[in-house]
Amino acid sequence: MTIPSFFTEAFFLKFIKFSLVGFSGVFVDFGITFICKEILKIQKYVANICGFALAATTNYFMNRIWTFHSTNPNIMLEFTRFFIIALIGLMINLLIIWAMTGKFKVNFYISKLAATLVVTLWNFLINAYYTFA
Repeated sequence: MTIPSFFTEAFFLKFIKFSLVGFSGVFVDFGITFICKEILKIQKYVANICGFALAATTNYFMNRIWTFHSTNPNIMLEFTRFFIIALIGLMINLLIIWAMTGKFKVNFYISKLAATLVVTLWNFLINAYYTFA
């Protein structure tokens, strides 16, 4: 069995970097979500969106510079692509949270963690082959 040609060492290294950036984004996302939901008493899905938006923005810049070493001069187009992919990821995230908390009565933060893991894979693959290709 051969490994497909796109699963190279460089590809794996980018995934590791992307994951580390994403891990830092988890702190931003969960921190902002917690502040909005628990302290500001904002509805949980709106709080989740707030956490997502700030994390996606910081993740874009970190991935542009460190993970993908992008030199694309059209930063707005690149950021827009990244953000649209992240928005689709957010929809996937919200669907997973809704299903786990609403249908299966799983704790909100455990549901959010599971959703984050699924969406990380989505975001990496699409960004690697579209946004930063």
